[in-house]
Amino acid sequence: MAAKKKVSKKKAAARKSTTRAGKTTTRKKTVKKSTPRSLLLEIGTEELPSSSLRRLGEALGKELFNELREADLTAEGATMRWFAAPRRLAVLVSQVLDKQVDQDVERRGPAVSAAFDDDGQPTQAARGFAGSCGVDVDALERMKTDKGEWLFFRTRTAGRKAEELVPEAVAAAVAKLPVAKRMRWGDGSAEFARPVHWVVLLHGKAVVPASVFDIPADRVSRGHRFHCKKPLRIADADAYEKTLKSGGQVIADFTTRRDMIQTQVEKLAASVKGKAMLSDALLDEVTSLVEFPNALIGSIDSEFMSVPQEVLVSSMKDHQKYFPVVSARGKLLPHFITVSNLKLTNPARVRGGNERVLRSRLSDARFFWDTDRKQTLADRFDDLEGVLFHNALGSTRQKAERLEALAGELAKLTASDESHARRAAKLAKVDLVTDMVGEFDELQGTIGRYYAEHANEPDEVSVAIGDHYRPRFAGDELPTTDTGKLVALADKLDTVTGIFAAGEEPTGDRDPYGLRRAALGILRILSEGGVDLDIGDCVTLAQKGYRDQGHDKLALNPEAHGKTINFMLDRLRAHYNAAGFGTDEINAVRAAGSTRPLDFERRLRAVATFRQLDAAGSLSSANKRIQNILKKADVKAGEVDAGLFEGKEETALHKALTDTASRVGPMIDDGEYSDALTELAGLREPVDSFFNEVMVMAEDPEVRRNRLNLLNAVGSQFLRIADISLLQD
Repeated sequence: MAAKKKVSKKKAAARKSTTRAGKTTTRKKTVKKSTPRSLLLEIGTEELPSSSLRRLGEALGKELFNELREADLTAEGATMRWFAAPRRLAVLVSQVLDKQVDQDVERRGPAVSAAFDDDGQPTQAARGFAGSCGVDVDALERMKTDKGEWLFFRTRTAGRKAEELVPEAVAAAVAKLPVAKRMRWGDGSAEFARPVHWVVLLHGKAVVPASVFDIPADRVSRGHRFHCKKPLRIADADAYEKTLKSGGQVIADFTTRRDMIQTQVEKLAASVKGKAMLSDALLDEVTSLVEFPNALIGSIDSEFMSVPQEVLVSSMKDHQKYFPVVSARGKLLPHFITVSNLKLTNPARVRGGNERVLRSRLSDARFFWDTDRKQTLADRFDDLEGVLFHNALGSTRQKAERLEALAGELAKLTASDESHARRAAKLAKVDLVTDMVGEFDELQGTIGRYYAEHANEPDEVSVAIGDHYRPRFAGDELPTTDTGKLVALADKLDTVTGIFAAGEEPTGDRDPYGLRRAALGILRILSEGGVDLDIGDCVTLAQKGYRDQGHDKLALNPEAHGKTINFMLDRLRAHYNAAGFGTDEINAVRAAGSTRPLDFERRLRAVATFRQLDAAGSLSSANKRIQNILKKADVKAGEVDAGLFEGKEETALHKALTDTASRVGPMIDDGEYSDALTELAGLREPVDSFFNEVMVMAEDPEVRRNRLNLLNAVGSQFLRIADISLLQD
């Protein structure tokens, strides 16, 4: 058995950090470090999907940097840059070490008293611990702590080299990339978004031996497909960006390229006294299509300017990836800006080619515009019978008939113009059968508005047709008119109610009909749009539409009614959480049973204001206590009998409650919830005094019941607005 070794106070103190047998602690050894160098990874591919290029570049940079950091290969101050161009993804990480730092590994084993028997021979505990450490018992040390003497094992693990770890980090990072659909190429088994043709992997000036996507890593990259025919040799990782720009005619950095495009486009638009329509989505997509951007401006023939502006803009932005140019007032000018991936040695020729492509597309649009207007929307209504809405729910014509009836009922409830609501709802979907929407489906509703205007429909009807899809997404604008709000409500209510009745409600992440988006749209129109309707009433009316068309099995499904209402109310939580309200505040209002979103929001704002008052915490706790007492007592609420009071605290609370209720009642009836809660906050002192001085569960059953009734009356006043007992401290 090894003799006990002396240890320094410093080491002994360090060893005390081990607290249980078998625990391992790791300490990095202080050694002379090699000079860190930059690490470069470039993956060269066929043209990557423009819609996901930026996301792939960001993800590769993040994942590789994290993997290197987890492998302890990054020195202090290490940074990362990601690059993304149509034919490449790349990452440059600074301060990458040649190898991991050596590590001291320390393990505490069993207590010495348990490690050796009376004869001093190792027990199974000692032998087992030594075996787990890969040594004999004699090789173990002993250590003393304030809890006794223990066996102890210490060894040093040499850090692995970067050339071993980097390939592992690259493989792990690549495997985590968000590639929606992977493809294979050649005879290999590698899979990626597009075929991979080359891989550069450098640590400083040295190539890291590795294989990525079955391709051996090298230092040879490729430049612009047309302007650089020769391979590019990357001498050093830090020279990557400069080499690609000067030798390969490639701007590898995504942000740099994007800024170049924006600057060029804005300058060209200003040259014709206009302003380019720049959106982040279009800028990102165009940036993802070119490696060396060169913008130029083209013209639109005046004959096409009579076509609706939205059609021209859609043709340019969505179909051709051009930037439209508008005046200071937002009117479309007869110009567009395109971004070429070539050096403009002959700008006129490139401009002419782009103008011809756009002219061809706009010619089709003008033909559709002229042809469609030969019939009114009303003339085409019956054509909706040929457009299926849902197998179980009928055609789009049947849906339009339900919308007409539902919008009319909603108009009655809100004292709106019923005739406008019914007309707009009936015609809202008819543009689906026009040639223009057949070609530009993203303009549904917008085209209907133009065709309604051409047919001299009332402005209220035309605008509502254009607005009825709003809000299309979170943060989108609401319909601008009362009729538009009602038609939008009818459309979304009919869809959500019908799909739920058909038993195809969303599950998990699956929501093929966009019901979550539709439900949120309903709630926003009702609350933000100031339409004071009850969700339960709305769902009942929507179900009636299906029943009137003979869908009795769908319309009379009792489970679907409740599930639909709860589904929509559940969207409130996410909506108001995103707006900054607390979950407990939302739950407090939900508990009060309000199913009118406009009313719900008023209550929620009142609760959020109330909890800032000094009395809020005390009253919330008191209401929790009241709820618990009433739940345990299990008695039905009854009238309070002042003749049964035995103390001044009961009398004081009853008087304060009576006076407060007389003032609060009209406030609640008028929806002035914030003022009502402020008044109720005045009950803090008498409530606190009551609980401090009065025994609620008195021996006399009549007195006890009367005190419970008094507490119930207090709680009921708050519950008329929200259950503040659910507010967290």
